[in-house]
Amino acid sequence: MCGCERKTSRSDRGAGKAGERGRCGQRAGRRAAGSGDEGFVTAETAVVLPVLVAFAMALVWVLLVVAAQIQCVDAARAGARAAARQDPPDAVIEVAREAAPRGARITVSREADRVRVVVVARPPVLGGLPFEVREEAVAAAEQAPDPAMARGTGSGSARETGTGA
Repeated sequence: MCGCERKTSRSDRGAGKAGERGRCGQRAGRRAAGSGDEGFVTAETAVVLPVLVAFAMALVWVLLVVAAQIQCVDAARAGARAAARQDPPDAVIEVAREAAPRGARITVSREADRVRVVVVARPPVLGGLPFEVREEAVAAAEQAPDPAMARGTGSGSARETGTGA
């Protein structure tokens, strides 16, 4: 007793609720030794920590898949532009391969006045999963320049093309 409690009879002394405070601010009642709260933090940490690690790994994997998808988009568009300019097929595949993820399959096809480039790649890290990222780009094929225009004897203006140093 701290001296601030009211006087009660013997039968009322232990009847206070655990957690109640007297006028001086001390808790009434005692906590029983070995109440079972020990070890809960350790058990909760043991359960939550692996879940958080797995969640973080899943987020990183999703970011890698999105990055691979973006690379496939870029590769397909670059390949379609090169194919639309009437570049040789080997050059088209090389341009697309430079922008594509490692190990991607690149397909170039022509359909009438259109060119189609398809880039398919497996996602990084967990390559064993049965899913692929795929992107396709279609462009209108440009007409081959008129030979008279290329020599400068035509009525239109001809463009010179050069190689970069």
